Amino acid sequence: MAARVSHPNHPEAVRTIAIVLAVAALAVIVPMWAPLVLAAWFAHLTRPLLSRLESRFGKRRRAAGLLVMAAVLLVVGPLVLIVVSMISNAIDMVHKVMQSPSGANALRAIVSPNGESIDVIDVKEALGAPDKVMGVARQYGGRAWTTLQMVAGATARGIIGIFVFLFGAYSMLVDGGQAYRWARNHAPIRPELFDRLAHAFNETGRGLLVGIVLTGAVQAGIATIAYVALGVPSALVLGVITLFASLIPSIGTGLVWAPVAAGLALSGRVGAAIAMLVVGLGVVSMIDNFLRPYFARYGKLDLPAFVVLVAMFGGLALFGAWGLALGPLLVRLFVEALRIAREERMTGAHTTLSPPAPGE
Repeated sequence: MAARVSHPNHPEAVRTIAIVLAVAALAVIVPMWAPLVLAAWFAHLTRPLLSRLESRFGKRRRAAGLLVMAAVLLVVGPLVLIVVSMISNAIDMVHKVMQSPSGANALRAIVSPNGESIDVIDVKEALGAPDKVMGVARQYGGRAWTTLQMVAGATARGIIGIFVFLFGAYSMLVDGGQAYRWARNHAPIRPELFDRLAHAFNETGRGLLVGIVLTGAVQAGIATIAYVALGVPSALVLGVITLFASLIPSIGTGLVWAPVAAGLALSGRVGAAIAMLVVGLGVVSMIDNFLRPYFARYGKLDLPAFVVLVAMFGGLALFGAWGLALGPLLVRLFVEALRIAREERMTGAHTTLSPPAPGE
């Protein structure tokens, strides 16, 4: 009878293997962190609605599917259409502003209705003469190919990101509770501390999407209506810029509508300029004072406004556009970790505060 082989226990080796595999798994997931984080926030915010739909239709999968379809129809679809329609207008407006010889001309260019870029005019004239086609190809071909590659790459990443967001949101709505319990039980920290960090994660999502983005969306929507009504070209582009500018408290939207009003005045449209000032000062800017406290009741980020602003811009500089969300998230988790460490240092005991699990 063969002797039984005894295998020694090496906990350090197991721990090392687990760390290496965890780092490898994170390296695979990190490129898709943005749609996954948005999916988690979407699932958390819509969970009360999921419970109502589930009680009505009887099946969680069906209710989750309806919520994801609603997200496509109300959010994802319109956003894609807006981005596609505004790309050419944004390029043309930036080109006109950059080519302006002075600040006054740049302001006029923002509100000028006629603005084909010089390059576009040159290309049209050249294509009218067959002997100049090759010259146009040599002059613009390299830049066009580079631009095409950039657009194709961005489109592919956007499609993949949308798919990951939608599928992730559906999966988290259906199996989010089970996944949360698994992560809670297997995390290398105590369950109550995991709950604290998860609560901070969800609080950041509510604070950004409800307290900040929703307020900015209302401001940008009203400003865009004013741009269209006053005949300002590239109104959609200016509306999106207003949305991003609204992240700056109090004065953010004024950084957009004030130059528009100045451009209208310099172009001789004094009445339109006055109307823009009235809408900007009396409606758009005042909304921030009324709506932000109202939305804060449903989603408040437990960070000072200045810290949120610095975290957004720091994240933007370090991680690109998605850093607007990642910056505040990292800072909020850091603050919560510091609070936990301070509580344990002062009490010398385990922290017992456990907010409701987001997956329940």
